[in-house]
Amino acid sequence: MGNILVPPTRKIDNCDLSGKLKSLNAECRNCAPITPFECLSGCRVYLLKSELRHLWETMANPDYKKELFNVLKNKPRLHVMQAIVKGTYSSSQLQQEIERAGHDYRQDLLSEECLPFLLEVGLAARVRDNYHATTLGIRLTKLFDDFLEFADKLPTHSECYEEALLEALLSGPKTFEDIEALVAPKNVSRTLKRLSSAGLVETPKARAYIFFFRTIRDPNKETLTKAERKVCDAVGYEGISAGELSKETGLSLRRTYKYIRTLKGKKLVFMRKSPKAYDLTCSGKKLALVLQQLQQTVEETWSSSQPVMRDNQIILEAGGLSKKLLLH
Repeated sequence: MGNILVPPTRKIDNCDLSGKLKSLNAECRNCAPITPFECLSGCRVYLLKSELRHLWETMANPDYKKELFNVLKNKPRLHVMQAIVKGTYSSSQLQQEIERAGHDYRQDLLSEECLPFLLEVGLAARVRDNYHATTLGIRLTKLFDDFLEFADKLPTHSECYEEALLEALLSGPKTFEDIEALVAPKNVSRTLKRLSSAGLVETPKARAYIFFFRTIRDPNKETLTKAERKVCDAVGYEGISAGELSKETGLSLRRTYKYIRTLKGKKLVFMRKSPKAYDLTCSGKKLALVLQQLQQTVEETWSSSQPVMRDNQIILEAGGLSKKLLLH
């Protein structure tokens, strides 16, 4: 008999989709269904492959990730996903399930603003009038607890520059010029402003970006006052800002600048500007890691669906060849 499970996705939530497919294919080879209808109606292998074929077609869209992120930046949709991973529901049953979770959404909101968008990006599937989460939907929903707190901090219907920049900053701080290579230059300022306002990106707390460094010139060859020598000794080869230098020497900022000018004139100190850099806050890093996991899950699902599409193509080509032989 065939392996009948309805809906199939309740069991297929393994992170290693490729491994799950190999396991199910082994079962399929040893299966002896009485009629083909058993495969079409409930075989785990057939239903998973059918789902992955549909996902492959959906994810082939070059703008898929952007569309996916825009769909997810909506708390009611995330709440719907958290409900349908638990079972299969009609729209009215789904509303009741969401109410039990403490959320009060109108039926038209679920039917018009949530379910159609989740279906479009392959996170949900519909069988007759019932909805359930797809394999991809189940895997992504595991990340939603961390994502929910940020869903309303990112702009909706966007080009997702904010998401791209957050992920890029995971590798370390970036200057404005670095960011212009990642985001369209005309959008950099607006993107940074949005992320800064949301508390996701910050600039260094020290607002002084001019640093002073010691030269290799020997200060003992110059006539220096006690205060000038104190400042000269405090200026290291690794660089220091005027504000830090003032704290280090105990001198006022005005006097610190005065002695720096003298030391520059004696070629004992030189100045260098350090460009302002943007970095992730703690919240920004948390969100960036979730976005990275979302992308990795999408890419893994895409990779897992490719062998299924190759097998499907082989079957179609073999079927076409058989048809030609019969005709001749």
